[in-house]
Amino acid sequence: MNSRQPLHPAKYAEHLLITSILDGTYPPGTRLPNERSFAKQIGITRTTLRETLQKLAITGWVTIRHGRPTTVNDYWKEGGLGLLGSLAEHGKSLPDGFIRYLLELRAVLLPPIARCAISYSPGVFRKYLNRSDRLGEDAHVFARYDWDLHILFATHSGNPLYLLILNDFSFVFNIMALDYFTLREARESSRNYYLHLLRSIGQKEEDTEQIVRSVLEKSIDIWETVNR
Repeated sequence: MNSRQPLHPAKYAEHLLITSILDGTYPPGTRLPNERSFAKQIGITRTTLRETLQKLAITGWVTIRHGRPTTVNDYWKEGGLGLLGSLAEHGKSLPDGFIRYLLELRAVLLPPIARCAISYSPGVFRKYLNRSDRLGEDAHVFARYDWDLHILFATHSGNPLYLLILNDFSFVFNIMALDYFTLREARESSRNYYLHLLRSIGQKEEDTEQIVRSVLEKSIDIWETVNR
């Protein structure tokens, strides 16, 4: 018996439309078919289609104008954070360069977040980082540990918006991390990073920020070796 549950019609329609935009079936500037024929084509009700298009319009995927066809936007120019989150859920259809852009964004945003978090809650991070010498060599274990460290940074940063932003990317980061941590070089780089970060607690806050920035920038280079 297949344990996988079928997608809810609205979720199915949303997934289908976003995938069709990303794979070029409906490129930016495309006028979508009228609601009646489009709903029939997809196999959903007009009400479900209308609700889905309204949701996509809010996040910047499409523009809806009364009495005119719905138009696909240039999502790089007209989207917002909500669009980034839905982009991250479509790992098999991501536009070229998306992962690198995401890693570069992380290298800019996370270091100051980490600095604040460790300065506010040094005991939390001492306890967590002291576990890093027991990670072994399993990519899944490394991926989980590394992501949980990200979550700790956001949680203890003093700004709850950081966690909301980070949560949007959990799907793509966790998939990417499994590929990344299959590399011995990646595991060794992160193991050294956790140790240096542990030793930096209680020292200059600037040192903490630099340690995080350096390893994140290095991770971009390592990731590129995986995907050449």
